[in-house]
Amino acid sequence: MLENLTDRLQSVIKTIRGQARFTEQNISDAMREVRIALIEGDVALAVVKDFIDRVKTKALGVEVLQSLSPGQAIIKIVQDELTVLMGDQNVSLDLNVAPPAIILMAGLQGSGKTTTSAKLAKLLIEKRKKCYLRVLMCIALQRLINLKCSPKVLILNASIQTLPRSH
Repeated sequence: MLENLTDRLQSVIKTIRGQARFTEQNISDAMREVRIALIEGDVALAVVKDFIDRVKTKALGVEVLQSLSPGQAIIKIVQDELTVLMGDQNVSLDLNVAPPAIILMAGLQGSGKTTTSAKLAKLLIEKRKKCYLRVLMCIALQRLINLKCSPKVLILNASIQTLPRSH
């Protein structure tokens, strides 16, 4: 989602280049691209609408500083609002539950679920936690092997059979 948003923001920069002040029209054009990127990233419509409204409110009437282009100014506003939306502090993973603590990784194809799972497994092993990964797709099994997931992590396929380790 963030790559798509980056691509769309770059197109926004090109469209509002050279303007000294944001107008209703160029803000609407820019927010259309941001809205599409967020919706394509499976962000809830209510969240998208609220986010777009907040960015529009902040951007309208803002004088563009001489040191910034209008594109850079809108990106700063979008970045600030994304930070508010997602939170400005890191929150640690709370595993203080009766074992097993189950973490479900869900997302679009290519969004980084397997890589994130391997990194999370590594972190948990470093914290001396037992870690089991249950993978539903064969391609993800191969990817975990390629990522050299720790031998201490038990990787299971969809039929709950232990995957043979190559290392």
